[in-house]
Amino acid sequence: QVQLVESGGGLVQAGGSLRLSCAASGRTFINYAMGWFRQAPGKEREPVAAIPANGGRTRYADSVKGRFTISRDNAKNTVYLQMNSLKPEDTAVYHCAAASLGSIWWGPGYKYDYWGQGTQVTVSS
Repeated sequence: QVQLVESGGGLVQAGGSLRLSCAASGRTFINYAMGWFRQAPGKEREPVAAIPANGGRTRYADSVKGRFTISRDNAKNTVYLQMNSLKPEDTAVYHCAAASLGSIWWGPGYKYDYWGQGTQVTVSS
């Protein structure tokens, strides 16, 4: 089991920044690719960004490229999402998730095994 706890959400004006954190406990953090997802009211959950277990090539949704940055600190068992130039359409509950080695962690068929409860991000216009 892996437990994931997100923090760092809040209310921010358009153009502002937030940094989300996701602290992992339980099984070995370095064995998991990590992803951030979001779900707005009335909409389906969508992937935002992901980073492989070795911290290599990161992936982003087109809607956040150039504004969001995902990173991980394996010594702290934590993954981050730096969000800059926020827009009202970024408003959602943001969840982090962990994908076991060998799982597809980006693109069609992605599969994540553990999910956090989420943190609310609200961007006012």
